[in-house]
Amino acid sequence: MTTPTLLRWNDVLAIARKGNPAPPRRVEKSPSEWRAILDPQTFEVAREKGTERANSSEMCNLFEPGQYNCVCCNTLLFDSAEKFQSGTGWPSFTQAVTPNVVAYHEDRSYGQVRIEVTCNICDCHLGHVFQDGPPPSGLRYCINALSLTKVKTK
Repeated sequence: MTTPTLLRWNDVLAIARKGNPAPPRRVEKSPSEWRAILDPQTFEVAREKGTERANSSEMCNLFEPGQYNCVCCNTLLFDSAEKFQSGTGWPSFTQAVTPNVVAYHEDRSYGQVRIEVTCNICDCHLGHVFQDGPPPSGLRYCINALSLTKVKTK
């Protein structure tokens, strides 16, 4: 696997304001097609921008080698080498595997400004990115476990 391009907070803000990189491909389905392949809880989080309860997934404490794919389109999004224990109750990563698989959007819900992250291939809601992560990027991708599938590597 190649080393991801290191994004920092100012890069994320610039992308969210000026536009996301072109995705390597697109997967588009109607809401009824997504409902047919996702369970109701996953559909609510991944397709309707929901949030799972903190600490509701064992994925927060899994740190063995592996990769994390989008639950909707199976695109590789994160690698376990970038995963860390944030103590927030959601799986946390410092970087996506490549800059073009995650899209960034200003989220002004709940009276605050945050940066939402989605799968750039199918628009699956992943979670949010914050600027309180560890060095060297300083980023914390706070991701809903329901939006991911874990693939073990050999």
